[in-house]
Amino acid sequence: MAAAARAALPRLNLALPSSSVSLAASPVPGPRAAASVATAAAAPPQPLVTTRLGDVIEAQQFDRAALNEIFEVAREMEAVERGSHGAPSRVLEGYLMATLFYEPSTRTRLSFEAAMRRLGGEVLTTENAREFSSAAKGETLEDTIRTVEGYSDIIVLRHFESGAARRAADTANIPVINAGDGPGQHPTQALLDVYTIKREIGTLDGIKLGLVGDLANGRTVRSLAYLIAKYQNIKIYFVSPDVVKMKDDIKDYLNSRGVEWEESSNLLEVASQCDVIYQTRIQKERFGERIDLYEAARGKYIIDKKVLDVLPTHAVIMHPLPRLDEITVDVDSDPRAAYFRQAKNGLYIRMALLKLLLVGH
Repeated sequence: MAAAARAALPRLNLALPSSSVSLAASPVPGPRAAASVATAAAAPPQPLVTTRLGDVIEAQQFDRAALNEIFEVAREMEAVERGSHGAPSRVLEGYLMATLFYEPSTRTRLSFEAAMRRLGGEVLTTENAREFSSAAKGETLEDTIRTVEGYSDIIVLRHFESGAARRAADTANIPVINAGDGPGQHPTQALLDVYTIKREIGTLDGIKLGLVGDLANGRTVRSLAYLIAKYQNIKIYFVSPDVVKMKDDIKDYLNSRGVEWEESSNLLEVASQCDVIYQTRIQKERFGERIDLYEAARGKYIIDKKVLDVLPTHAVIMHPLPRLDEITVDVDSDPRAAYFRQAKNGLYIRMALLKLLLVGH
């Protein structure tokens, strides 16, 4: 299927099918499909009903049915990962994933690569595509994508420009996963964040969520706001220095969904009312030459023992990592500190997405 025709397919409401419906991940047959051609030719023709998952580009593309399906598969992946040492999975055997990361990453890149390998697939990777790929020679993103899709079955892209993942998806004939595009979005992080909240709190409807830190540049909090808005009776508190307040597009989206939100400068007061405190790093790399603004924002809101003292006993503290000094290390031993469990959940969510995109559920 040509890229233009593929781009015209609906991708913004990815409702996954029930177990009675076959999920076709891509218009291009994978290696397992090729292996079964002879068998299929010998069998009598059967009606084929397929629903295509497509690409993973932005958090708001998922509806609640899709989220439930992804989380169900993620729970299955927990068992797969636990058993992988004794009997390695072969679910994605014969498939190749290409990771193109134009920005630094530890958790996202390694968890995607671990996810692929835990499921029996293989990985083609470049750690710093901005410097060590042909982008350094001036090659366009579109040309890179057209080349890499010839070597792989799925592309995971992190880029420094907002909207780059959409451009890649509109170019490629294989699935593309957005692993973060500048200050835009980070949908797989939002998926693992919501999955973590569900696993830790036990529910998603009716929660109070405090988003703290760099809300203007934080693609993780933007994506989380889009995704958590799918649930009922949510209240969001925005706590940030003035220079990095949440942008109006997110506030307008929450208003359109009927989600209650408010801005506050009092972290202790917000923490005392929340089920989840989601702390973020003040991102120095997004300030350019305005180091004065970075210094003015850094260190204003820190989760420490004082916050723990007012945080409800059932609540959790989350962070997309890496952290600097915005969560003190003495918080790590508190059972409400969920950020390393959150990072591990990223493996299960990404295993689930790779399975759903490449072979279905």
